[in-house]
Amino acid sequence: MIEQLFGSKTRVKLLRLFYGNPNRSFYVREITRKIDEQINSVRRELANLLSIGIISSETTNNRLYYEVNQEYEYYQPLSAIFSSGSKASKVKDKVSQTDQHPLVSLGNVSVAIYTGHFTRDESSGVDILIVGNVNQSKVLNFITDVEAEENKEIRYVVMPLQEFEYRRQIKDRFISDILNSKKQVIIDKNNLVEPK
Repeated sequence: MIEQLFGSKTRVKLLRLFYGNPNRSFYVREITRKIDEQINSVRRELANLLSIGIISSETTNNRLYYEVNQEYEYYQPLSAIFSSGSKASKVKDKVSQTDQHPLVSLGNVSVAIYTGHFTRDESSGVDILIVGNVNQSKVLNFITDVEAEENKEIRYVVMPLQEFEYRRQIKDRFISDILNSKKQVIIDKNNLVEPK
């Protein structure tokens, strides 16, 4: 039904990808792999979304990256449709999306943040921060899988919850840099990263 409303299966997949990853930038070949569509239809729909203003683009290292434009006039309503559904089911959907994320299988993860490579903001110094009581061998397997998918070495940090809370409380520069960087919060139990 949404495909009929928005006119294209590829466009709907793109909107889901961008609104599901609001601070993440993607290049064309990466997008075609993630949404499993032909490159020509992806390029056509990217041009349409770019001309409307729904997404923005930027060239870095001779590669054109696209990301959702959070300043777009209808960002909030589109986000409600494509990221986690209606407001009534938003909390339930967010919990179920978090429960399905591969990071959950690593152990008791309280906080998981993608930044650096994933958001093209190197101010944090890392790409993934995992906070909690986790199985180290599962973390290594997860990072190996991410590195294979991204075709890049991933810089990651794992720390216990108590250390994260202490370092955040004393305004430790490393944690402050991560929290102030452009980031995608994957897991945030108890609103430790973004207090309500």
